[in-house]
Amino acid sequence: MKYFAKLGLNSKVVAVHTVHDNDAPTEEAGIEFLNKITNYPFWKEGSKDGSLRKNGAAVGMIYDEDRDAFYWKNKPKENTSFIFDETLCAWVPPISMPDDGKKYIWNESTKSWDEIV
Repeated sequence: MKYFAKLGLNSKVVAVHTVHDNDAPTEEAGIEFLNKITNYPFWKEGSKDGSLRKNGAAVGMIYDEDRDAFYWKNKPKENTSFIFDETLCAWVPPISMPDDGKKYIWNESTKSWDEIV
């Protein structure tokens, strides 16, 4: 199963459609298939898990051609200290969460990770 984002004005995702693999062996074939059945020309292939185009496409996201990525352009940052990671095309904390198997939550007031006990 392949996922295709229907792009509206300013490359905003207005819908996400699934297409069977045999109808979309390539992105171009999938776009042609969707164009034929919907009479709508603006589509971009994505993936459910974000392995293609950095993030899974969802209604309200945008497709940025320069970054070749789907992301939340106007979504407010979760916390004011978060920074935009160009590699991930997502808002992330300025300090990576510890990777020691414990559970943490970001503390915006101290700008650090607090262990959840």
